[in-house]
Amino acid sequence: MMSCSSSTISSSYEFDSPDADVVLVSSDPVSPSQFHVHRCILAVASPFFRDMFSLPQGPSSSCSDKLPTIPVSESRDVLDPLLRFVYPIPDPILVSLDELDKVLAAAVKYEFDATIRALRGFLISPAFLHTSPVRVYSIACRYGLMDEAKIASRYTLGTDLLQLEGVAAEELKNMVAWDFHRLLMLHKGRSEAALAFIRTVEAEEGLCGGGVVKCVQCNGSMFTAQGSPKWWIEWEKRAEKELKIRPTTEVIFGLEFLYGAARSAGCIRCTGSVVESWKVLADLKEAIDSLPSTI
Repeated sequence: MMSCSSSTISSSYEFDSPDADVVLVSSDPVSPSQFHVHRCILAVASPFFRDMFSLPQGPSSSCSDKLPTIPVSESRDVLDPLLRFVYPIPDPILVSLDELDKVLAAAVKYEFDATIRALRGFLISPAFLHTSPVRVYSIACRYGLMDEAKIASRYTLGTDLLQLEGVAAEELKNMVAWDFHRLLMLHKGRSEAALAFIRTVEAEEGLCGGGVVKCVQCNGSMFTAQGSPKWWIEWEKRAEKELKIRPTTEVIFGLEFLYGAARSAGCIRCTGSVVESWKVLADLKEAIDSLPSTI
């Protein structure tokens, strides 16, 4: 029998070691796969298997020269990466959230704590957070991974939660109402706070004394000194609409968004005012970015 502290196993390990002492059989209906594994490794890695192997073992129904077998409900595509995380070999690379979700479910089921920790790192990898933040949030909540759920909730700020489509929309079926409610409240609260910041910017003083918002044609002369320049009024209207959908500064302080408002304002001098107001805009962006961004 293999010693738990001996033997270096390569990354090409195929779970067919001659000194294995138990066989896990996958649930594939056509051609179930057999994984020849070692009790000592499973027992050390999992309280589930440790308790199983500590129970009195009845006589095997197989021939005496055959290893005891344990049918499991996982397919080969799940069992193989799961065992590679458990065994002392290089961890596999999980390239999709579908695969990660299934392997994580099995790791939780069998109480492979070290594997769960590794998968938590995969879950919040930049690739998944940037492309599928709502799904990452849902998976994290489902398995009680609150640190990861908080991280993912920040990345959902750039997503319109009421217009989810495709896989993101399907994921709502797996999310309990409370977790989705918390996400909605995060978006709503941040949106309202951001709009409150914008409304407190006085055209005469700017934010935090950072300068004035003036346009030499709209409100910069003695004849037009009252109120905000036309570009600011247009930008504020557009920013309010955008922030109610996506409460983040990524869009509203972009040059395309700012100059789009200036061009639509109907004042030929407003584009220059946008540049001159950079300090007010920078301070405002910093204030909004400082708002709570996680559940």
